[in-house]
Amino acid sequence: MSRPLRAEIDLEALRANLRRVRVVAPRSRVMAVIKANAYGHGLVPVARTLADADGLAVACLDEALALRDAGIDPPILLLEGCLDQAELIEAARQGVSTVVHCEAQLSMLEQTRLTHPITVWLKINTGMNRLGIAPDLARVFHARLAALSAVRTTVLMTHLSSADDRDATVTGRQTGCFDETIAGLGGPQSIANSAAILAHPDTHRDWIRPGIMLYGSSPFPDSVGGDEGLTAVMTLRSALIAIRDCRAGEAVGYGGAWRCPEDMRIGVVAIGYGDGYPRHARPGTPVLINGHRVQLVGRVSMDMITVDLRSLPDAAVGDGAVLWGRGLPIEEVAEGADTISYELFCRLTRRVPMRYRNA
Repeated sequence: MSRPLRAEIDLEALRANLRRVRVVAPRSRVMAVIKANAYGHGLVPVARTLADADGLAVACLDEALALRDAGIDPPILLLEGCLDQAELIEAARQGVSTVVHCEAQLSMLEQTRLTHPITVWLKINTGMNRLGIAPDLARVFHARLAALSAVRTTVLMTHLSSADDRDATVTGRQTGCFDETIAGLGGPQSIANSAAILAHPDTHRDWIRPGIMLYGSSPFPDSVGGDEGLTAVMTLRSALIAIRDCRAGEAVGYGGAWRCPEDMRIGVVAIGYGDGYPRHARPGTPVLINGHRVQLVGRVSMDMITVDLRSLPDAAVGDGAVLWGRGLPIEEVAEGADTISYELFCRLTRRVPMRYRNA
């Protein structure tokens, strides 16, 4: 018999979150971000479900080609751009748009004979200091792109470093820098990620780039997805596989780091860091057993976690457990592990079966 662990992906929730995006930014086109295996939710199923988006953004050409091989033909954007001429030629052939964020990528465009036109997103660094050209180079780059017959359109874009801070100070500075830099330049614009879509409407522009909010998680440290009108797409489920009666003072788990404060029942749930559950989740991190909240105790093992069953005297082997999702916001689990929901979604391993609902 297989382990009871599975990740349930509710595709109707995904559609609902896309509708929420359009309600918040009704005048913008939606470039849905599905990089990193759609934040761990499954690249191709998510892409098919988001057919109403105006485009799909991925990190690299391999992800784009996986979509094309699956027969998915909406516009696709490479957020890191092309890394060599072969990638550039193949991207153009497949109708995949590319970011240009440095001199090397622009020079490669100028030196490569393309038989298919390509759309370029020119990335300007306004303070993130990761990818993007310096603002004082934007006009030169824009003119060089305009001179290339193979470049069909140039979209002007930037990326925000602190949009998850509802105080618009940093975001306002970046937006102001972007607007000053591109003043008088033609072409569509794109600034907003999930947090900016929700908190900074002046950044919506022609294209928005929602990511984490599509999967039902809040981009803000002070809220959960439901607070933002979002619905959890992934529910990570398992079950109790053992129950132990322990005495006061007995240690539970590796290293004896946690000891029973009284005589109590301990439940063992089939999930661990080998499945992607965070090893550094602290005791007290919530888990749902039969819809009731209990707390993680002891250290997370490769295949198992242990939970405090004092509040559930009738719990039995086989009872269902929810690690995050419906009824238990992933943001709370992420807080218990000193991380963010993005990482928890993306770190699920291959041995967690995906079960898709409402296809």
